[in-house]
Amino acid sequence: MNSEAARSVHIADANTATRAPGVILGILGFALLTAVGARIAVPLPGTVVPMTLQPVAVLLAGAVLGSRGGAASQVAYLAAGAAGLPVFAAGGGLAYLLGPTGGYLLAFPVAAAIAGLASTPGRSWFGAALWLAVALGVIHLGGLAWLAILGGEALVASTGVRPFLLGDALKVILVLAIARWGQARRAG
Repeated sequence: MNSEAARSVHIADANTATRAPGVILGILGFALLTAVGARIAVPLPGTVVPMTLQPVAVLLAGAVLGSRGGAASQVAYLAAGAAGLPVFAAGGGLAYLLGPTGGYLLAFPVAAAIAGLASTPGRSWFGAALWLAVALGVIHLGGLAWLAILGGEALVASTGVRPFLLGDALKVILVLAIARWGQARRAG
């Protein structure tokens, strides 16, 4: 290996080593933010699934940390909850993931990975909003699939989708505004 190539490898290793603590803190921070979002829950009439701020944290995790980091933060969140820490809206434990909100929760890592596509450099506002909406749709698909297993189609339509549409549109707009503001601050 020539000296220029060796220097490039050394610089790349140094950059990775100095970024690692920040990445780990970001992953843990967004796992914690998701847990806090779970505690900000609004019960909705006619559904056992509360409206929480968890999806905002999931989408922000992807938009800020990128696909891998965002997904990792949600895996950390789910692992903490499955281990029994009270990070879900009504507690913790592995059995919680088998309840009515389990499908939504298990979709968080995939949704965060998709939300990471919203922060691709040069992506338009519309394109970013579209990826965030797709990520939110993945959360709903996970939840709906699990609700269908638990209670059939009637439960899915009445409790899994309709009550959340307006709030979810507002969540996408909020995440988009925060992510774009953060990108502008880093660029400027």
